[in-house]
Amino acid sequence: MSVDYDVIVIGAGNAGLSAAATLQRGGQRTLLLERHNVPGGAATTFVRGRFEFEVSLHQLGGMGGPAPLRQVLDEMDVTRRVEFIEDDQLYRTVVPGVLDVTLPADWQGITEVLDSHYPGQRAALTAFLELVRDVGLWQLTARANLHRIDAEIERLTGMPQVRRHGLRSFREVLDDFFTDERLKFVLASYWSYNGQLPSRMSFMDFSRILALFVETKPYQVVGGSQALSYAMLESFTEAGGTVRFHTAVERIVTRGGRAVGVRLADGETVSCKVVVSNAPATTTYTRLLDPADVPPAVLRDLGSRRMGVSASVLYLGLDATAAELGFATAANFVHTDLSEETVARGMRSLDPAPFILASCYDVKPNGGAPPGATQLNLISLQYTDPWDAVPVADYQRAKYTYAESMLELLKTVAPGVRDVIEEAEISTPITMKRYLSQPGGAIYGFEQDVTDGWLFHDDDLKPNVPGVVLVSNWVTAGGYNSTIVTAARMCRRLLAVL
Repeated sequence: MSVDYDVIVIGAGNAGLSAAATLQRGGQRTLLLERHNVPGGAATTFVRGRFEFEVSLHQLGGMGGPAPLRQVLDEMDVTRRVEFIEDDQLYRTVVPGVLDVTLPADWQGITEVLDSHYPGQRAALTAFLELVRDVGLWQLTARANLHRIDAEIERLTGMPQVRRHGLRSFREVLDDFFTDERLKFVLASYWSYNGQLPSRMSFMDFSRILALFVETKPYQVVGGSQALSYAMLESFTEAGGTVRFHTAVERIVTRGGRAVGVRLADGETVSCKVVVSNAPATTTYTRLLDPADVPPAVLRDLGSRRMGVSASVLYLGLDATAAELGFATAANFVHTDLSEETVARGMRSLDPAPFILASCYDVKPNGGAPPGATQLNLISLQYTDPWDAVPVADYQRAKYTYAESMLELLKTVAPGVRDVIEEAEISTPITMKRYLSQPGGAIYGFEQDVTDGWLFHDDDLKPNVPGVVLVSNWVTAGGYNSTIVTAARMCRRLLAVL
């Protein structure tokens, strides 16, 4: 029986675009369906006045040298279509009156800087960073062969350390090496790229993130993440792929328990051999599919998972240069104090923001702001629950009150910022939930703590319903690198059996 397409991909976010380009370039007739009018999902930009604001990308890892993301984008013929800018520094961490430390994207440089701030730690820093590098690089290499942990993988340096530390939190491992809370605080700054505080974040996840950015360097994208999304879409369509925007999928159609196509919101049915879903796992298994077609074990597993954190984001267009504002680093982590408990309370309430990640996209301008101006995004991680409890009539006031608290914290590193605000836009977890159609507005998918990583949920990467393959941050670690790389690798394996 003939089918309309070999593969239908639901959703043109990072993973959907990566999957579609990989499959089409692998010889499969692929249809990409997207309910919005532009590709990208969270990987997009929007315009206010003179500024084109980046929605979600802070730093892009995996692009320096023979890195995993660069390799995937090269294979998809995407790299040549995008201009990348390497950041000079890893990040800056500030607790006003307590510490202000900027780390370079270099293992030895990190040791030198931290030893200069906190003398007597050189030996511990060297040992700790060697451990992070070994475990991080093991993941970046071995996960390409996720189902092949054989003698060859065993020989990789990081494997014994993975066995020793795989089930430990990042905080536990930090405490093994250091006693100075300030030093540990600086080293832990990337926790927000995972959405879990150090006491709950897996050491495996932390080592992967830090190794990724130190080994392959942090980058910005000229034109923002929208430029990367359009480049992947262009790669897909140039290879003969078909994309339909303003097209929502209502149902994955099955026959005999196997996916055979999709039914669209307007009633049209399109047939295929395989459906690749970039929708959340919960949405795919409980709304797009008939639950009767989903193995009970999968539904039980879904019931055991917890929705991850969301975020409030304040987008600022500033009539001043990055240097005039005092920014020399693209990624800036600013906290009110050293307490993890302070941040934990803030993530569950509408109290004034205890933490912001201030991303300055014009230390080396990426094109989002006109000459002499700066685009600055402030993100504060929050769960959706406190925002859900706000009455509709009070929502706007609550939103702007929270934005004011973010500005107050920003003033500790950029005192004159209020005087140069030209454009300002605030989004909350309610915005994330509505625009991205993510349960709970979750920006990283499921809660990614020690018990929720790929060591425990390897089955997420296996087809649980015949003819349906899941991609997205709901089946792998969150972030651009993980979603794009994992989707491409999964679809390369899929090509071998189609």
